[in-house]
Amino acid sequence: MSTFSEYAALARQLADQRRETDQDAAAEAGRRRAMHATLDQLTRRLAVQSHRLGQLGHAIGLPADPPPAAGGDRSGTTTPGSSTPGATSSGGTSGAGAVPDGGAAAAPGRPGVGAYPPGAPGGAVVALPAAAGVPAPRAGVADPAAELAEVRRLADETDRLVQVTEAVARQPPLLPTWSPLARALAVYTGCAAAGVVLMLIMVVAADLAVVGLGALYAATCAGLPVLSFVAGYLVLGRWGRPALGSDQPPRFVPLGFVTCVLLVPLAYCGYLLLFRLVR
Repeated sequence: MSTFSEYAALARQLADQRRETDQDAAAEAGRRRAMHATLDQLTRRLAVQSHRLGQLGHAIGLPADPPPAAGGDRSGTTTPGSSTPGATSSGGTSGAGAVPDGGAAAAPGRPGVGAYPPGAPGGAVVALPAAAGVPAPRAGVADPAAELAEVRRLADETDRLVQVTEAVARQPPLLPTWSPLARALAVYTGCAAAGVVLMLIMVVAADLAVVGLGALYAATCAGLPVLSFVAGYLVLGRWGRPALGSDQPPRFVPLGFVTCVLLVPLAYCGYLLLFRLVR
């Protein structure tokens, strides 16, 4: 016969178990709240990343994702009057996918059709080949905390790659590591050098009496310098502008004009001086 002490011990044990259950339930609820908060934070981060990636794609001229094409009826039904491939008229058997009498897939209730195919004694289950569209057995349930940690790691990596992409997109394709002033000076100097080459060609043409001296002097003092300046201005506007950032890159117009206006005539003067020294 049970005594009061045994009842008291049993009550204490039940109370301890209830307390442990309540603690486990509280811990589980706290863990779920923390996971939901982390999931909401990751969802917001992914939304911001998606928006930023869309802006980067638009900046470099990528087309937007096309809307999903409207597909046909995939419900597997057929319209009245249409026939399914492999099916025959009523009363016949199907050429493809037909089940012989006695097959396990035959409809129940048909005369002469058993529950199992012949040759399976005792109604033993016969292994059937996997049919297309049948889902594979589910693997073990993954740990949600581990999945969230992996998503967080991928989001951090995406943030890093987005920052690298933005840094590259903020640099112009022409001489990206140079400063704007050095880039402009190099472009104007190169265009002026091209003008000097054209001037030398015109000098040779003038020596051959193909071009008059008036045209040569006009091209050297005005035409070629202005043409070189305009070419450098257009080059800086086309290849000196980054994909992200200011719409109009600095072109340093006074610097370019002075460089082109001085370099071409000075090169012609140097050519004349060298020609006289050689003679």
